[in-house]
Parts: sequence; structure tokens; C-alpha cells
Amino acid sequence: MRVTFFATCAALMLPPSGQAEDADGVDLMEEGARLFLEGLQQQMAPALEGLQEFAGKVGPQMQTFLSEMGPALSELMDEVEDWNAYHPPEMLPNGDIIFRRKLSEEHDPPIEGETDL
Repeated sequence: MRVTFFATCAALMLPPSGQAEDADGVDLMEEGARLFLEGLQQQMAPALEGLQEFAGKVGPQMQTFLSEMGPALSELMDEVEDWNAYHPPEMLPNGDIIFRRKLSEEHDPPIEGETDL
């Protein structure tokens, strides 16, 4: 979707042959594309500022997390063949994080006597 958006913006900036120009010689499509992009920039500015603040707060914590947990996560990624077979991770009240396996025809049903957490 992102590629389509940028391709559309780029196409709007290219003047087709024989296109009308105003009295100053400014291509009307070019002017429209410029106004469109300025409006888009104004609309996106608050979201981008919020994202920058969020990255500033979370960035150092994420670096620490990845340096400490990276090897374990890498091993986990090697073990799991299909992430679609699992629900999103849950944090239990005691702080444990679990990955529950989805029950469906595609995946094995639980073994009798097995405890589902």
C-alpha cells in the first residue's frame, strides 16, 4: 500500500503532454499535487510528532530488551514453524508471558490429560 501511495504521488507530479498551464506558466497538475502533498504533510505532522516522542521514550528500553533477550528470541523463532498457530502473547498476573496454541482442524488437538494454561 505504501508503494502505491508513493507511486500515485509521483505520477501526480509528472506533467502529461499538452497539459494546460496558467498565466504564470505553472502546470496546474503540478500545483494541485503540491497542494495535496502540503495538506497531507499538515495532517500527518501531529502523528509523526507523537511517533517521535514515543520512539524517544521506548527506544532505550527496546535496545536493552533486544540485547538481553535477542539470543533467546532467535532460538524461539527457529523452533516455531507457523506463528499463525498461536494466539498473541499474554502476560499472566505473576509476570509470566505465554503463547497459547490455537485449536483448529489445521493444528493438533490437545493430548488427553494435558493441562491448558
